Amino acid sequence: MERALLVTVDSGRDEGWSAEERSTELAELAMSAGAKVVRQEIVRRHELNPACFIGSGKARQFAKTCADENIDIVIFNNELSASQQKNLESIMRTKTIDRTQLILDIFARRAHTNEGKLQVELAQLSYMLPRLTGKGVAMSRLGGGIGTRGPGEQKLEYDRRRIRARISHLKKDLESLHKRRDMMRKKRSRFSVLTVAIIGYTNVGKSTLLNALTDSDVMVYDKLFATLDPTVRKFTMPNNQKVLFVDTVGFIKELPHHLVEAFKATLEEVIEADLLLHLVDASHPKALEQAEAVYKVLGQIGAEEKPTITALNKIDLVENAEAVNRLRSHFNDAIMISALKRRGFDILITHIMNRIKGATMVVKLKIPAADARTLNLIHENGFIRHQEYEGDCIYIEAEISIRLKDLLKGHILSQ
Repeated sequence: MERALLVTVDSGRDEGWSAEERSTELAELAMSAGAKVVRQEIVRRHELNPACFIGSGKARQFAKTCADENIDIVIFNNELSASQQKNLESIMRTKTIDRTQLILDIFARRAHTNEGKLQVELAQLSYMLPRLTGKGVAMSRLGGGIGTRGPGEQKLEYDRRRIRARISHLKKDLESLHKRRDMMRKKRSRFSVLTVAIIGYTNVGKSTLLNALTDSDVMVYDKLFATLDPTVRKFTMPNNQKVLFVDTVGFIKELPHHLVEAFKATLEEVIEADLLLHLVDASHPKALEQAEAVYKVLGQIGAEEKPTITALNKIDLVENAEAVNRLRSHFNDAIMISALKRRGFDILITHIMNRIKGATMVVKLKIPAADARTLNLIHENGFIRHQEYEGDCIYIEAEISIRLKDLLKGHILSQ
């Protein structure tokens, strides 16, 4: 386990989050990456040094700290330029990375599917490419540890041409996977299955909610970015309508643009969803700011206008009634739930049913009794209000998805 020194620079421009709160989140990220946080430092500086970010004097002070406390890695809570990173490493004589590189490392740990690994590699190479100039041999960290994980140790020996060629290859592979995912979406759409994407800041309980709603077994950890690859589970509503819940990658404040670009294929599950279920950790002191970070990412991917339900999760951990009222007044029609305790689910499901009601319709159908395929399609994807047999036909009144209408148009009598 690497011993880490965390450095947060407070320039007085980061509205909504104090330097201490930002430092706390960086510590959570570092621990998620497997580091032992030995020390956290806050540097208050209005003008950043273009050569070594915090100034050579402060860097020399941290060099002594690194030597005295056997620090293996210094992690900055800001994005460093290639020259700043090189100069800081030279002064402190300790491996130095920034927040973006830390998050990339966590994603590399969490990626398990082929698509996830390709997306992480694309993000890492995109991050690395402009940093080749000035770092030179320093890029070849073959000793392992945080900031060296990903597409393989040999990646650090690529020249620009080979990196660009690899990026091009990765984009083609991801485009192929994107087409396959798009075909799956069209198939889901064809069979009338509506999709609800569970979104939210990282570690707000999305996987716990998915497990509780659908009796599934998605792995749950109390760590940032525990879930990376999207998970899809089917759920049957009380009116027998089938929906798919999609557990998506968690968002974070200032999500590195390399990740937003690389994970667009995955984030398209959010873009293409019929409804977004925005989960907010009501017990977190920065719940409102975390929600704002989610809205910002939604804007980046063009999903800010999607119909959305907000659920305030972990309500069982909130003891301050005033804090709860403040959250409820901020979010219109927010639902109070506890995914872990399975509280508030009836109200949540009712809200979801009401929001997707516009995607359903009531129809009367005449279907041959021998047409088992059509009958099964209605039973599987609709709610039958009434049915009666007349000769060799069945007359049915059912509530179905609008998407199902085209498949049943030859049997519809009225609507």
